[in-house]
Amino acid sequence: MSRKRFITKPMPHKKVILFNHAAEVWFWYIRSERARREGTRTFNDQPNETRPCEPDDVYRFVMALRKAQKLHDEHLQVLAKFGWRESPPDPRLPNEERPLMLWNEALDRLKTIFVSKGIVRLDDRHYSLKA
Repeated sequence: MSRKRFITKPMPHKKVILFNHAAEVWFWYIRSERARREGTRTFNDQPNETRPCEPDDVYRFVMALRKAQKLHDEHLQVLAKFGWRESPPDPRLPNEERPLMLWNEALDRLKTIFVSKGIVRLDDRHYSLKA
């Protein structure tokens, strides 16, 4: 009787780089989605480094908050608009006061999940802007 032998595939060890704040995670997620839509196979900042999550994880966290009614359509619209623009709402512009409030609320709710999952550093200073 022959015995099958299983050998694990050697995987290169990569340094895991945590995000500094929730906004950094969000912009990384948007850049990843943009690369995916443009047909790029993977999006990676550095070849010997990796992030502590996948872009699809961020999507699942957002959808879980939406399902729990902690993020609403208006939050998602602001996250999408300013994420694709790759800059947060500008507190100096009067027409971006409400989007700024929604942006900060959404990122605060996401930050809680990101910190609990070990995606964002515990010493997150909360990247929010004042109006």
